[in-house]
This record gives sequence, C-alpha cells and structure tokens, in this order.
Amino acid sequence: MKFSAVLFAALASSTSAFAPARPSVSRGILSAATLEAPAAVEAPAEPASEAPAASDMGVEKDWPVDQANFVKDSERVLPGRYNDTPNSIAVPFLPRPTALDGSHAGDYGFDPLGLSEKLDFYAMQESEVRHARLAMLAAVGWPMSELLAPSWMLQNGCAPSVLNGVNPLSFLAIAGFLGAAGWFELKTSLRASQATPMGKIHEKDMSAVWKYGVPGDYNWDPLNLYSSCGDDFKGRKGLRDVELSHGRVAMLGITYFAFWEALTGHPIVENNMLFHPNALFPLLVAGYVGWTQIYEVGSLTEYPIEIKYTNEGEMKLNRLKSGIQATMSQVNSSTSASKSQLDELDDKFDIYEKLAAGPKKIEDALRSTYKYW
Repeated sequence: MKFSAVLFAALASSTSAFAPARPSVSRGILSAATLEAPAAVEAPAEPASEAPAASDMGVEKDWPVDQANFVKDSERVLPGRYNDTPNSIAVPFLPRPTALDGSHAGDYGFDPLGLSEKLDFYAMQESEVRHARLAMLAAVGWPMSELLAPSWMLQNGCAPSVLNGVNPLSFLAIAGFLGAAGWFELKTSLRASQATPMGKIHEKDMSAVWKYGVPGDYNWDPLNLYSSCGDDFKGRKGLRDVELSHGRVAMLGITYFAFWEALTGHPIVENNMLFHPNALFPLLVAGYVGWTQIYEVGSLTEYPIEIKYTNEGEMKLNRLKSGIQATMSQVNSSTSASKSQLDELDDKFDIYEKLAAGPKKIEDALRSTYKYW
C-alpha cells in the first residue's frame, strides 16, 4: 500500500508539469472593520512624454531678426493712406489713380492723364523734384535779373530766354549752365542714393512702400534744416511736402513769366505791383485777411467744394453789419444838424467846393504811388 501511494503521487506530479499555468488572481477582501479597498495593482508605466517648458507655453517664438535692417511700423511710412478715398483729393470728381495712395510726399491724387500708371513712377517723381527746384531758383532769378542786371545783359529790359531771345554773352552763360546741369544729370540719373547717410534714413522711412528711398535725395543739407519739422519720418515727409508745394507754384509762376513777356514784350517787373511800392497791394492783403476771418473753403475731398462760414464767421459778419447800420443811423439822425452847420460854414469858407475836390486829390495821391496804374 505504501508503495502504491508513492507511485500515485509521483504520477500526479509528473502530469501537472504538462498542464498550462493558471494566472494567479489576487482577490481583495474588504475588512469588516475598516471597509477599505485593497491597494490597486499598478499598470505598466508608459514612456512619459516630455512636458513643455514654461517658457514655451503661450510665448511667441524668438525667430532670428535682422536687427540692422528691421524697422517698426511706427517708425516708417505705411502705404494706403488714401485707400478709403475712391476719388482724387485734388480733383474730387475724378477717380484716384491706384499708384497715388498717399505714401509719397506731395501726393494729392492729381493725375488726370493716368501717367503714374503708365510710366516709371520713381523716374516721374525724380523729374518733378528736379524741375521744381530749378523753377524755384528761376522764379527768384528772373525778376532779380530784370531789376538789377545791366541793360546790355537783357533783351529790351526782359530776362534772356528762349522766347525773349539772347545776346552772345548771355548765350555762353546759358550754354555753360545747361552743360553743368547735363553733367549733373548724367552723374545722378542712375544713382543708388541708399548708400549715403541720408539715403539710409530714407530707405528705412520708405521700407514699407518700396526699396528706392526718396526721389531727389542728394544727401545735401548743409544747414541741417531737414529735421526742422521733426527728426522722424513724419517730419521729413512734411518738409518734402512743403518743398514740392512751393516747387509746383514756382513752375506755374515761371511759365507765366515767360508767356507774359513773350506776349506783351514788357518785363514782368514793369507791370507787377509786387516789385514796386504802392498802396494797392497792402489793401488786397488786408481784404484777403478780412475775408478769411469770415469765410473758409470746405474740404477738398468732398464734392462740390463749398465756401462756408468759419466757426465765428457768421457772428463776425452780423456784428459788422450791425456796426455799419448803427453808424448809418447815427449819421442819418444827425444829418439835419450837420447840414445846417455845413451851410453856415459854406457861407463863410466855401467848403462844399473844397470837399468835392477832396476825393480827386486822394485818388491822385494813391495813383502816384504806383506809376503803372
């Protein structure tokens, strides 16, 4: 019996070696005293992803920036100033040309022929600046030559010009000047102005518009006046606006000089109140100042352009009318008394005849101040 029992146990152990292993399950039993759950079996840990650094959360990436050429928008001219204005400011009933968006100095949308969209825009601006500067010099030099130059340098008192004609000496002087101007044009027409100190400033000012800087930049400012309106892009653009406005008026003025003398044959200074002492010009200036105290021209961006009262213009006009009416009523109320007194004086001194001759004497005195009147 003992032998059979040992044999049966050996066979049982040998067969269990070929059976699949059963997974061991840990059964938790709640304790009646504590009712606490057994500790949970931890799952296999997954590889942890790298947590984002605090500096990367909601912070803009620090991309490399070319600090030498970087310009803030607050420090340069931005294009599209007139994008919300469909019509030209100078000619409100015409559409605004696309290229004239207010980015450049002197831009008021005046281009009725559309040349800014057909030709090289930079070359046209450069040409305008050069003609404007020459015209400003000529507008001063033309009348000064007729006032101060000796007669042998003039043509019947007129400045030498293509229309007035020239003498041999004036021809040599004009040819020399034109030759120097042509040499200057040759040296500067195809230049790159960004290499100069002022050109680098202009390149930054206009970097949002284009890469060419500013037309008419010769890096020439010996009196340091360019920053007189402000040492920033706004002040520099404002001063260029002033230069172009004066230059355009000068171009119109010098054209008027040439055609006036060609048509009349008389010097421009001979028939112009600006060059001789007289009473008419101050009266015109006073009239203009008085008019601007009451009236003003409406916005040029609105059509039609209106002439309207200033803020206190209507009140000033009513006050002026009231003053005139009060003065006239006082004059009318005292007319009878004054008439009787004048009659008495006339009987003694014959003043009616003297008073009648007074306005004529005043007119003669005014005319004597301006010999071409």
